[in-house]
Amino acid sequence: MAASNKSDLIHRPGLTGALARALDSDVAYSFRQSKITMLAAAITAIFFLAALFAPWIAPHDPYDLTNISLMDSFLPPMWMEGGDARFPLGTDDQGRGILSTIIYGARASLLVGFAAVLLAAAIGVTLGLIAGYLGGTADALIMRVAEVQLSFPAILIALLIDGVTRGVLGGQGEGNLAFAVIIVSIGLSFWVQYARTVRGSCLVEKNKEYVQAARVIGVHPALIVMRHVLPNVLGPVLVIATISLALAIITEATLSFLGVGVPPTQPSLGTMIRVGNDFLFSGEWWISMFPGAALAILVLAVNLLGDWLRDALNPKLR
Repeated sequence: MAASNKSDLIHRPGLTGALARALDSDVAYSFRQSKITMLAAAITAIFFLAALFAPWIAPHDPYDLTNISLMDSFLPPMWMEGGDARFPLGTDDQGRGILSTIIYGARASLLVGFAAVLLAAAIGVTLGLIAGYLGGTADALIMRVAEVQLSFPAILIALLIDGVTRGVLGGQGEGNLAFAVIIVSIGLSFWVQYARTVRGSCLVEKNKEYVQAARVIGVHPALIVMRHVLPNVLGPVLVIATISLALAIITEATLSFLGVGVPPTQPSLGTMIRVGNDFLFSGEWWISMFPGAALAILVLAVNLLGDWLRDALNPKLR
C-alpha cells in the first residue's frame, strides 16, 4: 500500500506530482549529497530571510532617529568591557547597533544585487538570442561591443556609467533614485557573459531538427526563439545568474565603499565598511569588521551555490 501511494504521488498530475518529480531529480539528489552546498544554502536563506523580515528581526531600527542616541556611539560588543546587551555587536559613530545595521544593510545589498542581475540577464539574453539566431551583421556588431567591454574591468564600467548618469541627473541623482542608478550601472556591466553564453547555445540549438521543422511549417522567427530556443538555453543562464549575484553584491559594496553607491541614509554593507574604515585605527574595529565578515560569508555562500549548480546542470558530470 505504501509503495502504491508513493507511485501515485510521483505520477499524480499537478503541483504535487511536479514537486515529487523535482525531489527525485538528479539535481535534488546532488544537493542532498553535498553537505557544503546544504550549509551554503542554509546561510544564504538566513541572509535572505533576515533581509526580508528586517523590521521584525532587527533589535533596533537604525533609520529611526527617535531610537538613536549619540550617547550610545562607539560602544564595543557586549562581551567586551563597556559593552551593552542592547547592542550585541556594538554601535557605530552615530549610536546605531551594528547588528541591526548589518541586517538592514544586507537588505539594500541584496536588493541591488538581485535587480542588477535581472537587468543584466534581460539585456544579455536578448542580445545573445539576436546575435545567435540572426547572425550576420547583428551578430558581428553585438559581439564586437561585448569584446570591447570585456577589455575593461566591470568596476570601471560601473563607475563610468554611474558618473555619467549622476552628471546628467545632477542633484536628482540622490535619494531613492540612487538605487536605480547603481542598479543600472551594475546591470550594464554584467550583460556580456549572458550574451556570449546564450549566443553559443543558440548557434547550436538553431541548427537542430525541431527548429528546422518549425521554420519549414512557417513559424515566425520570434516565436521559434521564444518557444523553442530560449527554454533550452536557460540552464547556463541560471548558473551565470547565481554567480553574478555574488559579483553584483561585491561590486555594489565596492562602489559604496568608494562613496558612489547607495545613499548614506540607507547604507549597505559596503557603506558600513567605509564608515568603519575611518575609525579602524582608533580602536573601533567592530564597526567595519562585522559588516565585512557578513559580506564575505554571504558572497562565499552564494558562490558555493553557483559552483554546485554549475556542476549539477553539467550533463558531462552526471
